[in-house]
Amino acid sequence: MNDARLRIAITGAAGQLGQELQWLAPLFQDMEFSYYTKTDWDISIASVNEHMIATHKPDVVINTAAYTNVEKAEDDVEGATSVNSKGPGHLAAACKKSGALLIHISTDYVFDGKKNTPYSEEDAVNPINEYGRSKLNGERAIDAVTDRYYIIRTSWLYSRHGHNFYKTMLRLGSEREYLSVVDDQIASPTYAKFLAEDLLHLIRLKIQEHKPIPYGIYHYTQTGETSWCGFAQEIMRVNEISTAVQAVNSDQFPTKAKRPGYSKLCTKKWEKHVAIELRSWPAGVAACGASS
Repeated sequence: MNDARLRIAITGAAGQLGQELQWLAPLFQDMEFSYYTKTDWDISIASVNEHMIATHKPDVVINTAAYTNVEKAEDDVEGATSVNSKGPGHLAAACKKSGALLIHISTDYVFDGKKNTPYSEEDAVNPINEYGRSKLNGERAIDAVTDRYYIIRTSWLYSRHGHNFYKTMLRLGSEREYLSVVDDQIASPTYAKFLAEDLLHLIRLKIQEHKPIPYGIYHYTQTGETSWCGFAQEIMRVNEISTAVQAVNSDQFPTKAKRPGYSKLCTKKWEKHVAIELRSWPAGVAACGASS
């Protein structure tokens, strides 16, 4: 019976999305999961990708491995490029050789944020920081070698695991009476557990139920939009933390890496082809708050 199960390999398993996928695994008994950290599987090395896929023969590879330090990437361009640009291309080539489906996670930061309406998959890309450039080049590296992939762009990913805004707000909320948080950057916070669950449902729909879901780039976030300030206020409310959160402009918190002012992603393509209902961003904050 086990041989009939789909073999799912997850790279970047120590990250927040990788950990959520591990947590969900028992709920997907028709799938057999294997998890790999950077120590186990360094996607930036072409020969490692070929060896791991040839050895373990996954049906699907979910690549959550990434260089995610937006600030550090401004100085460490080589490091970001190695993992975010070259790595996905090497992985895609190995997947094509073996016939494995590649699901790769990308970002809203491929856009410059100058629009005031949600970005679709067809909108022009124009990253304004090195992290965004490295992720865009990773998308292009995948597309250059295979057409059997799903690139999932998401935004403001958070969970109870790893390093993220949600956990930072919880920590600061326990330490301070008030916080100043920027309110001139707008997108949709995305709960990693919701994304992980829906990625596994996508695999089930495409491979096991043979639904005609076209390959390509998809935008996935929770519904609705907010600022970092609004996000922080909701985190405090859900977790019953009394810390006051006041809105400030981003110029009061200068950073080395520029951030897009508006990077809400349009999810109509996901809704049309995948047809898995997306939940609201406040529902994600509530679900994360209820988790332990």
